[in-house]
Amino acid sequence: MSGYLKVLTAGPAMSLQDMGRSGYFAHGLTRGGAADTLALHEGAALLGQSADLAAIEMVGMGGTFEASADTVVALTGAVMTASIDGAPLVWNASYALPAGAKLTIGGAQSGACGYLHVAGGFDAPVNMGARGSHLKAGIGGLLKAGDDLPLGAAGNCRPGYRLPIADRLSGGTVRVVESAQTNEFSRDTIERFSNTEFRRDARGNRQGVRMDQDGEGFFANDGLSIVSEVIVTGDIQVTGDGAPYVLMCESQTTGGYPRIATVIPSDLPLVAQAPVGAPLRFEFVSHEEARALESRARAEIRTLPGQTEPLVRDPHDIADLLSYQLISGAVSALADPFNT
Repeated sequence: MSGYLKVLTAGPAMSLQDMGRSGYFAHGLTRGGAADTLALHEGAALLGQSADLAAIEMVGMGGTFEASADTVVALTGAVMTASIDGAPLVWNASYALPAGAKLTIGGAQSGACGYLHVAGGFDAPVNMGARGSHLKAGIGGLLKAGDDLPLGAAGNCRPGYRLPIADRLSGGTVRVVESAQTNEFSRDTIERFSNTEFRRDARGNRQGVRMDQDGEGFFANDGLSIVSEVIVTGDIQVTGDGAPYVLMCESQTTGGYPRIATVIPSDLPLVAQAPVGAPLRFEFVSHEEARALESRARAEIRTLPGQTEPLVRDPHDIADLLSYQLISGAVSALADPFNT
């Protein structure tokens, strides 16, 4: 062990998360893992390490942390206020965190789930193939003040780099495909669903997110429920009151509510990061289009390390330096500075 990160204060919904567990679906356990897996890839790109390492997921609010040894941290996901010993930090960037320095992360300014990564990840115990918590299944739990989180063996991680903040923190258009029961809804109902601007409801967690809207609910043709059958993360179930729920990373594995659509995996971070009240629309795409979108998203993830750039750039390395306006104006050397 190369030190630990002490949790001095903790927000109400902080947990260790990674890419989750695979191979347990038949036993009733969904994959779990980070609600926004893209944020894990961003942290890995900033630190030059694997995206499979565990990070701290912070929903709505962060906490205060102190490292027992020098380390490097990265901040991704929802933009939150942050500082080291009072010095403000830019989000989606990596920083040196000296031993004894206090990292303070406040409330979310945009988005819902922020992520704190450390060089080498957190060396928490491996349980069923992963280090992250699956809160609904009772694996692990929420972090609290006083917790000491062991740091993993770090490679050559670098501070002082940033990534552009992806546009997924304020709602938007979510691509969906037809699900097993889409045909159980009338074409008028499906069209109305596609044309409705929903709002992220306050009723939402790692299991599912409720969609709110002003019109009447959405109902299947033959009743409110079906014989319980297998469901997947991203399915949009319509409950008895006609409200759609997007099933998230800790959803159940079977369910008896009809599913009007399924969110494609690469758009789930947009749902996870939508703050309460954010507008969301659902756009149907074909399965062929969905496969192409997923391939494109995976290709974009592979380019993340090449998109990093220094927080402070050396003018010698700026190829287009002359295109920058480095001064705000020019004056004559002969002008009287007191006669303006």
